[in-house]
Amino acid sequence: MISATPHDDLQTVSGDPDSLEHIQFAVGDDHVATITLNRPDALNAISGQMARELAWAWQTVRDTDSIHAVVLRAAGDKAFCTGVDVKGDGSWFFRTNIWNTFDPGTVISPKLHHRCWKPVITAVHGFAAGGAQYLLNESDIIICSTDASFFDPHANASIVSALEPIGMLHRGVPLGEVLRWALMGTEERISAATALRIGLVSEVVDRDALWERAQAIAASIATRSPTAIQGSVRAIWESLDMTRSTALQNGMAYTHIGNPPLDERRATPRRNGAPVYR
Repeated sequence: MISATPHDDLQTVSGDPDSLEHIQFAVGDDHVATITLNRPDALNAISGQMARELAWAWQTVRDTDSIHAVVLRAAGDKAFCTGVDVKGDGSWFFRTNIWNTFDPGTVISPKLHHRCWKPVITAVHGFAAGGAQYLLNESDIIICSTDASFFDPHANASIVSALEPIGMLHRGVPLGEVLRWALMGTEERISAATALRIGLVSEVVDRDALWERAQAIAASIATRSPTAIQGSVRAIWESLDMTRSTALQNGMAYTHIGNPPLDERRATPRRNGAPVYR
């Protein structure tokens, strides 16, 4: 079974994927792990149990060298995720002592705390609301189906919306679009077409092709050198918190650390598939 305390700093794991209750986890022969949010009756809202299982999943991906990439998706017809489940066990990140309350994103997202630099390809369908942005903001590639819609219910409930929109800004969504998302509540929704236009997603596909397309992207990435891919992911994400000159110096260091010697690179067969334009 999985045993963990709600706080991210105290996460511990003992068990296997068969013990998971609120997510599904599988690894294919193509070196791609698939994480499926699996609370469709609750519109895949993030419970304390789901948070603990996601923490376990990101740690497992990070520490398993045979996993090269991840697909993140969700079960059910209506929603990818509708944020943190405050109707159920919403107290999993609140504390009586307010100074001990912590950001849910540090538990459920791959990079900020778990330091998982394997590329994450996220497939969004249906509703992606509020705290779903925690997962999207730390994804490397996001695609969605034509029925996807993105919105923030915080303003409707008189709750400050800060952490999720700040994450959107850091991944390059324009300021005006982020403010509309955060301030206009559930009455205004970002469609799949608008999400593509503003850079929230990089591709829109038909619903019945969504999972297959996400899997194909992840499998393509997984055929490449995992050391080079992880170094690229880490250098790019870390640059967001640095000045340009510092980021370039950091990136140069990673090329020295992660690239094999020139003779070894030249002796390694290159992967040159047919180009695909989008």
